[in-house]
Amino acid sequence: MKLSRKIALVASVGAVATAAAVLPMATSNAAVACAPAWSSSAVYVKDNVASKGGNNYTAKWWTQGEDPALKSGQWDVWINNGACGGTTPTTPPTTPPTGPTGPPPATGTKMAAAPYLYPGWGNPPAPATVVQATGIKAFTIAFVLASNGCNPAWDGSSGLTGGAHAGTIAAIRAAGADVVPSIGGWSGNKLGPNCSTAEALAGAYQKVIDTFQLKAIDIDIENTDEFENYVVADRIVDALKIIKQRNPNVKTILTFGTTTTGPNAHGVRLIQQAKAKGANIDIFTQMPFDFSGGADMYASTVGATEGLKNVLKSTFGYTDAQAYSRIGISGMNGLSDQQEVTSVDTWTRIRDYAKSKNLARFAFWAVNRDRGCAGGGVVSDCSGIAQADWAFTRVSAGF
Repeated sequence: MKLSRKIALVASVGAVATAAAVLPMATSNAAVACAPAWSSSAVYVKDNVASKGGNNYTAKWWTQGEDPALKSGQWDVWINNGACGGTTPTTPPTTPPTGPTGPPPATGTKMAAAPYLYPGWGNPPAPATVVQATGIKAFTIAFVLASNGCNPAWDGSSGLTGGAHAGTIAAIRAAGADVVPSIGGWSGNKLGPNCSTAEALAGAYQKVIDTFQLKAIDIDIENTDEFENYVVADRIVDALKIIKQRNPNVKTILTFGTTTTGPNAHGVRLIQQAKAKGANIDIFTQMPFDFSGGADMYASTVGATEGLKNVLKSTFGYTDAQAYSRIGISGMNGLSDQQEVTSVDTWTRIRDYAKSKNLARFAFWAVNRDRGCAGGGVVSDCSGIAQADWAFTRVSAGF
């Protein structure tokens, strides 16, 4: 792991603002009559039933334009209920209500602030101490890497259970907070390149989800081995699509780097691939730091976020509000790798901006560094600036 996190910053599907029909579907019954015929332009939601080619199909979740005859495998959106009889109507039996052509509006996307905590590094504090002092409700735990091929392990060596990370997660939950694992990072042996297929990679993610009964996972995609390697980047997006299909209630987060004006070409492509592949990513989080000496970290962070908003709008057809509701910020407290300074006051302004735009995620690197050491440089156990202990965490809790 890099000392201070040079990381390049994860569905409910968001809405687009045009009109289409949400068809009232019949429910399967013992008579196995054919439901109304599937329509490529109609919107179907969980438990809606449609027919095609003499078979009835039940939707597992929201879908539009996914042919049930082609999309009824184990991890696909449709369940094949088998043959049906009788005449299959080509139109719904009642006049459908007017609805959006795209996914329904994003609801419940916003998460509790979750600053990074790295067990076994930088004199990690006791979670209960930080929770009691700040009121923080969640932590992002770094990092899940690969061990012996496509096997998830904390730091790539300690497995998932029985070590410092698992103990920290238990302590966090005992203190009344929750966790989001960060999978990937800047360095180390990562799952993306080591898992040869999207299915295998999704299996590794699933193991982490099942081991800790997670509500969200953060895929930290960066550096040349993942972020800039398009074969691997696409594998990650495909794996997250599988994860969302298997676990509709688990939030998926993609975290990656940024410029002061929004995602670079790699980030734009990543977002476009998420759209093209129908991955249903919940939150796209950028890391607004290491800008090569950005002097005004508030302005740079706002510029990066507004740039990401515009990319999401143009890619998905979102409104401003819908785009903001899919964005996260993950900053770096105190001194960054490139000596940029984010003070407590600046972080408070960034938090207030994030709240005003109803952003979905708010984090920083790292709680281990959330202690004062003016003139201390970029180190693992303090911020390099004068501050009270846990000041950035306390500000974040107000998100």
